[in-house]
Amino acid sequence: MTRKAVQQIMLGTVTRSEKEALDTLRQIKAAGYDGLELNGFMIRPSSLMVRLLTKAAGMPVGKGGHLDWPNLLKETGLGCVSLHEDLRTVTKDPKSVAKEAEALGCDQVVITGMYRFDYGNEEAVKDLAANLNTQGERLKEEGISLLYHNHNCEFRKVAPRRTAFDVLVEETNPEFVNFEFDSYWPTEAGVSALALMEKLGERLKLYHINDRGTRVVGPSMTPILKSDSMELGFGNMNLEALTRQALKVGVKAIILESHKNWIDKSPVKSLQVSSKFLNKHL
Repeated sequence: MTRKAVQQIMLGTVTRSEKEALDTLRQIKAAGYDGLELNGFMIRPSSLMVRLLTKAAGMPVGKGGHLDWPNLLKETGLGCVSLHEDLRTVTKDPKSVAKEAEALGCDQVVITGMYRFDYGNEEAVKDLAANLNTQGERLKEEGISLLYHNHNCEFRKVAPRRTAFDVLVEETNPEFVNFEFDSYWPTEAGVSALALMEKLGERLKLYHINDRGTRVVGPSMTPILKSDSMELGFGNMNLEALTRQALKVGVKAIILESHKNWIDKSPVKSLQVSSKFLNKHL
C-alpha cells in the first residue's frame, strides 16, 4: 500500500516545542496522512551554516533537533517513510545513519542534493554517481536503501542532449541507488515530469508531490506572473497523471512537500487542503 506523508521541511514553524509538535502531528494524522519524511538536520541540533542555507531557501529549520521524534511518531500513530541525509554524513559514517533510520522505523535514506556543486560539469556528476553507488552499497549492507532526490539543478545540460539527471540515472546502479522523484522542480525547469517518471520506471521508489501556480486574483500589474508552490489541485500541473504513474510503479509513499507559499502562511492549513487531493486519488 502506498502511504501518504508530509515532508518535515514544511513543519519548522509549527514544531518548536514538544507540545506544539504533538498537536501538529495529530492534525496531520487527522487530515488523512499516515507518515512523515524526516530530515537528519532537523531531528538533530544543526549547525549555523545549515540553518542559514535552509532559511535562504525559504524554509525554517525550527527547533525540532531538540525533540523526541521516535516518541512523537509513536504518540501520533505516524510512521517514518524515509530519512533525508546529506551525502557527506552518509559517507563519513553509514552505520550510524543506518542505525538512526532503523530507530525511526524506516529503511530508506534519501540524499537531498548537493550544495556548492557544479551540476553543469559532466565529470563531476559522474563522480557523484560513483560515490552514490559506493554509499548505496555500504548502506545496503546495513539493510538500508539509498535514494537520490532531485531539485531543478539536475536539469542543467552537461552536453547538448544530456542533463545531469540523465547522467545520474545512467551512471548509478539500480542495485544500490534509486530515486525519490520531485515533479515540481523539473516542471519549474521546463522539463516533462511525466516523461521522467516513465523513464525511471520502478527505480522511482518515493514521489514528492507539489503543485505550481499563482495566488494572484483580479487585474495584474503586468502580463507576466511569478509561479510558486500551490496546494494540490490548485495549480497547473497534471497531478492526476503524475500520481497514476507513481502508483503504477508501486511507490512506497507519496510525500507532500510544498514551499513557503502557504494559505495564511500556515503549513498546517496548506497540508489540510492538499490532503483532499491525496485522499481522493490514493
